[in-house]
Formats: sequence, C-alpha cells, structure tokens
Amino acid sequence: MSGKAFITGVAGTEISRDEREFIGAERPWGFILFKRNVEDPAQVTALTGQLRDAVGDPGAPVFIDQEGGRVQRFGPPHWPSYPPGAAFGGLWDIDRALGLNAARLSARLIADDLLRTGVTVDCLPLADVPVAGADIVIGSRAYGNEPTKVAAIARAVTNGLEEGGVLPVLKHIPGHGRATADTHFRLPVVDASEEELRRTDFAAFRPLSDLPMAMTAHVVFSAYDAVQPATTSATMIERVIRGLIGFRGLLMSDDVSMNALAGSIAERTRAIFSAGCDLVLHCNGKFDEMQQVARESPELSGEALQRARRALNSRKQPLPFNRVAARSELDGLIGRLGAAGA
Repeated sequence: MSGKAFITGVAGTEISRDEREFIGAERPWGFILFKRNVEDPAQVTALTGQLRDAVGDPGAPVFIDQEGGRVQRFGPPHWPSYPPGAAFGGLWDIDRALGLNAARLSARLIADDLLRTGVTVDCLPLADVPVAGADIVIGSRAYGNEPTKVAAIARAVTNGLEEGGVLPVLKHIPGHGRATADTHFRLPVVDASEEELRRTDFAAFRPLSDLPMAMTAHVVFSAYDAVQPATTSATMIERVIRGLIGFRGLLMSDDVSMNALAGSIAERTRAIFSAGCDLVLHCNGKFDEMQQVARESPELSGEALQRARRALNSRKQPLPFNRVAARSELDGLIGRLGAAGA
C-alpha cells in the first residue's frame, strides 16, 4: 500500500471518529506521535494499532522525536530518561570509542522502548553543527561543533536504532546549526558563504547520505537561495541536498505548521512538493490543517514511492539484546563524563 504523500499527527491519546474517517479516506503514508498522544505503554500500543487499522496498513510507519535530553516524547515514570546528544560529544572528547559506544547504546535502548509500543521510526540522528551565537533550539541536542565528530556520532546513533529494528530519520538537512531563530516561531537566515557551508554544515551530512530518510531545515541559506528556506527551495533540494550532500533517500519536510514557513497550510504544502520534497509532515493534530494538507498532497508515486519502499524495506529485525546490561553500561559511561567534569 502506498497512500498519499503526507505524515500526520492526531489530537489525543486515541483517535476520534472524525480522525478515523479522515485517515481511512485520505490514507496518509505515515503518522507521528507527540507528548499529547502519550500516557503509558499500553495506551501508546493501542494508539499505534488504531492508526494502522484506520489506514488499513499494518506496516504503516509511526514516527516520533525521541532524542534524549530535552526532546523526549516518552519519559518518566513509564520510560527512562536518556542523555542529550552533547553528552556523547563530551565522552568523545575523553575517548572517541566511549562517545561512540554511549551513542549507540542510548539509541539501542530508545529503539527497544519504541518498538515495544509499535513505533517504528525515530526522527534521529541530528547532524546539525552549531556555531557561536546560534539559537539554542539545537544547543545540547548537537553532538559537537566539528563535522567529522558529528557525523561519526550520528552514525553510531543510526547503528543503535537499526540494531533495535527502528528506522532513522536524518535531520535537519542541510543543517540547522547556524540558525539564529527557532523555526517554530520565525524564519532564520544564514549568510555564510558557499565555501564555509560546504566545509562545515554540509560536510557533517555528506557521510550520512545513505540513510533511508531525512528531514529538511526551515532555514534560508542566502548563498544559494536568498528567499526560500531549504524546505521550499528547489535550488537547495536539487543543488545541495541531492547534489552536494548526495542524499538519495526519502526526503520529508520539517513540520509544515511551523511559523518559519509563509502562507496558508495549503500554500505551504504546495510549495514543499514543488521544491522537490517527497513527503509533507504535519504534526499538531489540528483537524482543519490536516484536511488542507491532505487536499494538497498527491498520491505517493514514481521515484518518491520507490524511495519510500526502499526506506521501509531497509528496516531490520532487532538483534539480541540485554536491556539491563545495556542500561548499566550506558549509565557507567555517562558517569565517567560527570566524573571528568567534577
């Protein structure tokens, strides 16, 4: 089953009658969960089942943002907390092997949490490279400020997710680290030169171009397109994301409802597809906006459909795993970081 080229959220902890009818009629390719959709493991498991039943596809992907640190949709008391990305960078600075192992372990544990509830895709890893003066929206979520380090840790996170049977989504391509505004609220403009961007921001994404899915950045890069953010810029998608970075996987927008984008939800959706994204992501569960996105979303077809199929087919069966031992090892590694900073 293919469906239409959008990913949707829903409003609450179970789907309403209107949402069920909408999902059945419009057939979104996938779904995304947020904290408003989460109470406990049994409830989330029931909700992911309801979503797949409504769309008529037992294999429909269910996404979540579960990074660790301040971006965790699953959390205490029903799920454990996880360290932010910066912790893995800190361990890398002590010993590269420690940083990579901690990143992989954390992602493997997260994957176990997710898969138990029917969530099959995590919007992780980040390859954003922050710079001094940038907005704190990335901040401690980043693995470091050097592209080689960021790419290596992102790869370790990817490996952990894949070992746990969960698909990764690379974000925020081609880079959110220089943004001087939170794209939830307004549009940031990055004025770095092409040379600087290729050397830093884009360089962190290039070694990860084989990942199955990626999410765009609502950021203007004036050296390439002085008006449109990467999400709605054909120049950025064709020349940078598909060209310089070489990403060949399934490309989804960041949330279409963010205030960084201009125009109505319908206009934004059309612009995203016109620029070359394969999928539009809509997160807030507002029913009228969901309807606008659905009306403007085509059937997933052609190369986009092939990329979607390859992405789903790349999901692996979970490898054998001792959760207790893995958590103990992770806690020990994070403890070493604390001891080093004492």
